[in-house]
Amino acid sequence: MDLIAIYECLCDRTRLRLLHLLLDGPLCVCHFQEVLGAEQVKVSKHLAYLRRHRLVLADRAGNRRVYRLPEVRPAALAANLDCLRACAPGDPLLRADSRRLRALRARLGPEAFACAAPAARPD
Repeated sequence: MDLIAIYECLCDRTRLRLLHLLLDGPLCVCHFQEVLGAEQVKVSKHLAYLRRHRLVLADRAGNRRVYRLPEVRPAALAANLDCLRACAPGDPLLRADSRRLRALRARLGPEAFACAAPAARPD
């Protein structure tokens, strides 16, 4: 994995927010939309960019796509995600995203996140 490609992915605010949310586990596009308050097209475009650069993986769950971070991560990606996790509490926008995701999980319950469970076959 190319270090420059990682930083190109991280330099966009939306992609950084998506990666930050994925640190807590897999999510489908509908969950990203609600937490970020963004349109499906925008969310999907950024997730596709991250996928092309292998920072995220996508699985099918029925007619939905569920995105997750790779379990085995190259050292450069792992180090940058660790940094994101450590720095996120100091960023008001990322803190707000975390609060919205926790509230969404509490409101919808675990069954609503069933689409984000690991799928049988990865893309």
